[in-house]
Amino acid sequence: MDYRELLKDKKRIVIKIGSSTITHSETGTADLRTLERLVRLLTDLQNEGKEVVLVSSGAIAVGRKALNLKEKPIETKVRQACAAVGQAKLMMLYQKFFAEYNQMCAQILMTKYTMINDISRKNAQNTFHELLGLGVIPIVNENDTVSTDELEYDNFGDNDTLSALVAALIDADLLILLSDIDGLYTDDPRKNPDAKFISVVEQLDDKLMEMGKGAGSSVGTGGMATKLSAAKIATNSGADMIIANGVDVNIIGDIMDGAKVGTIFKSNPQKDFKLLDYIKTNQYK
Repeated sequence: MDYRELLKDKKRIVIKIGSSTITHSETGTADLRTLERLVRLLTDLQNEGKEVVLVSSGAIAVGRKALNLKEKPIETKVRQACAAVGQAKLMMLYQKFFAEYNQMCAQILMTKYTMINDISRKNAQNTFHELLGLGVIPIVNENDTVSTDELEYDNFGDNDTLSALVAALIDADLLILLSDIDGLYTDDPRKNPDAKFISVVEQLDDKLMEMGKGAGSSVGTGGMATKLSAAKIATNSGADMIIANGVDVNIIGDIMDGAKVGTIFKSNPQKDFKLLDYIKTNQYK
């Protein structure tokens, strides 16, 4: 079976984009050309009748540049300040670009407590469903100004896990993680030239989870291990997931056209999968 051909029929799609994709590595400033292309692609998917959610990193990187900080901040309170400034600037850019295509977008900031608390989780779910029903594209990020879990490299892992939790929360049928690596390899290809690319994963097992250790970027905080954890959440909840290289965001269109790019993780829905139970058991002990 050609799993990738089936991607054309996916209707509710969550796309996660990392800091390294939407900022210039040399300067830390927002990559406007990439942002514009990304917005055009997402709007076109919306125009096709699909429902789209974007989980976007980049607030700290953009805020750091706006505050003229030469070094990547280490102190949590400084990173929170960068996030507060950067999130506003990032949303301003998204709104400007989406407005050019007459597409509405909305901001949703979440913390792990949003998912743990029954009322907050249900409220978030209702908000997502209402926005999608109205044809709005929600833009999601962790609320770094009040939650330090991602800042301290905890379980949200540079929005990889957050995007999978969102996909499970809204019953998405596809999650796309854009990273700075082509997909899953048997080892880190930057360190081991003999590492072999894995195109399709039909079922995640412990051996595959071990393969994810080591790969990551200097801009974001999420390595391959967090992406595989995200894959477990997404596939167990009933969504296919793809890890692909976001150096050219046009790859989103390639994925939706069934091109053989990235690593596809086939959905493996578990009848007894309950999002809250999974969060409590696996993420936030």
